[in-house]
Amino acid sequence: MGEATTMSAGEACDALLDTRALSKLHWRCRRGLLENDLFIERFFSRYESTLTQRHAEGLAALMDLSDNDLLDLLLRRREPEGALDTPVVRDVLGMLRHSDPPLAPA
Repeated sequence: MGEATTMSAGEACDALLDTRALSKLHWRCRRGLLENDLFIERFFSRYESTLTQRHAEGLAALMDLSDNDLLDLLLRRREPEGALDTPVVRDVLGMLRHSDPPLAPA
């Protein structure tokens, strides 16, 4: 008989998102403010191939915010508070805020 493989909760959270899950996440992240969309677009272009279920959970928590509250977090006008102040949300927020260093003049 075949052996059933089971994943621990930690392994499931670290599993990469499949194409369908990524598509759903993209759809969930559609926003009404262009500024938020720019942060999110850059996030997906950088990290899409390495996103895990854990990242998706953190991003979903951020997407529950209003556009203005999300923008305040992205622009560092404020930091996560209360139930939103979790390690996974802080990790994803750091990824969203990440900006490339400016190019050196040639």
